[in-house]
Amino acid sequence: MNRLRFLRSPSPAPRPRRFAYPVPWRVDRSTAPHLRLVNAGREPLSGVTVSVSGGSRLRVSGPSSVRPGEAVRASISGPDPERDTVLVVRWFPPDGREYLWQISL
Repeated sequence: MNRLRFLRSPSPAPRPRRFAYPVPWRVDRSTAPHLRLVNAGREPLSGVTVSVSGGSRLRVSGPSSVRPGEAVRASISGPDPERDTVLVVRWFPPDGREYLWQISL
């Protein structure tokens, strides 16, 4: 009657990293409020999403997979995004780990 089922992870746990993982993104603000998030790293990134926290609205266009040198475009609109808005970028490098990075405007 007291049977428990133990679920296994669908994929093996990622290997621990020895060094800090450098953020692979470069933010191009030259056409603000339209930003470009450029993959400045050496690896393709998958599952890329951009979300906003604060009083502004966000429009994103770009692929969910971003190869080195490619970019995701994000447009911010709101009354005062520099004071109350933070972008959050989420991605997965090839090893399958999940990363989040906050960008203050």
